[in-house]
Amino acid sequence: MHKAENCHEIETKAEMGNATESAWQNPCSKGTKYGINNKNNKIYNKMGKIILTGDRPTGRLHLGHYVGSLRRRVELQNEGDFDKMFVFIADVQALTDNADNPEKVRQNIIEVALDYLSAGLDPEKVTLFVQSMIPELAELTVYFMNLVTVSRLQRNPTVKTEIQMRNFETSIPVGFFTYPISQAADITAFKATTVPAGEDQEPMLEQTREIVKRFNYIYGDVLVEPKIMLPTNQVCCRLPGTDGKAKMSKSLGNCIYLSDSSKTVWKKVKKMSNGEPRMSMEEPGHLEGNTVFTYLDAFSTEDDFAEFWPEYKNLDELKDHYQRGGLGDMKCKKFLIKVLDKRLEPIRQRRHEFEQDIPEVYNILKKGSEAAREVAAKTLDEVREAMKINYFNDAALIQQQAEMYRNK
Repeated sequence: MHKAENCHEIETKAEMGNATESAWQNPCSKGTKYGINNKNNKIYNKMGKIILTGDRPTGRLHLGHYVGSLRRRVELQNEGDFDKMFVFIADVQALTDNADNPEKVRQNIIEVALDYLSAGLDPEKVTLFVQSMIPELAELTVYFMNLVTVSRLQRNPTVKTEIQMRNFETSIPVGFFTYPISQAADITAFKATTVPAGEDQEPMLEQTREIVKRFNYIYGDVLVEPKIMLPTNQVCCRLPGTDGKAKMSKSLGNCIYLSDSSKTVWKKVKKMSNGEPRMSMEEPGHLEGNTVFTYLDAFSTEDDFAEFWPEYKNLDELKDHYQRGGLGDMKCKKFLIKVLDKRLEPIRQRRHEFEQDIPEVYNILKKGSEAAREVAAKTLDEVREAMKINYFNDAALIQQQAEMYRNK
């Protein structure tokens, strides 16, 4: 039975791929099941670059968020090489495994918003919104559920990992199990072309692309296939926790938060793993499993060496000395704290300023949510039209049925 399901999916994907290719050439061709020529959706050649990304409000954002996506969002915003950019607080997704503790989500909306603003996101350039304020996303999720099999969700490696982390085993909340579908709705509602994220999110993007292909094959070319934008620095794709474990995670308590004080960061850096233990600093140091050097890979620049440790021109020279021996771990940690403080101090200062006017922060989110809802509502109108479920707006349907019953 399992093999049969897999074979069916392979055939379906091939069929979808051919259909989508045909639809490119002619939206009214047999490639689209209903032969719909949607005037609003010459999406592949007319739409510009639309960026969308977000975070779950289950706690303050940490350095893993920063190097994985947040830093790049700010860079993209400042470069201006996009038509629209949406950054959202995924409170609905957070509730999938916090349904019994909504207060946790409620309190952390402001924490994530403050982290966004203090990191440099500008509401004049980027639309910041709260997921639950866009009810169209929930409706779109329901329609997408009909296009995905249970077996496909079960094979999603990110979902598997998250389920194991939370010890759900067989008691998986349905909302959590299906959150890749919800995430697909988040992305497609805004016709996002680009999603800055860590490599652990690639299976989610693949799921979204499958849903888009399936929807467009059945109903016509309405939705856009997104691409992931990974950090250019490979280390930043998944920054390990301070304990050296594979992922920085709030639940594991191995995070350095963007809002941490310098004193707190220093305490956490001092406890970082140095990899394989050495009896003395004269012995060669090891880079494998050395969290300090992993963080230096992610954050340090040649300018940092010129400013804080001119004895070395760059990280490669420091690594060479460390591996030869004669360089203590504490010196490396002291350099790292200077590098991190240089990045975090401006963020701390901006956060303090925004903390003085919390009502204005909520106002920013409210305005952004209103603007985002307009965009999502337009997409949902197109989805309903393509699915032929816009009954009250379908004048042709009403006229046709009126004539049918009149002549009965």
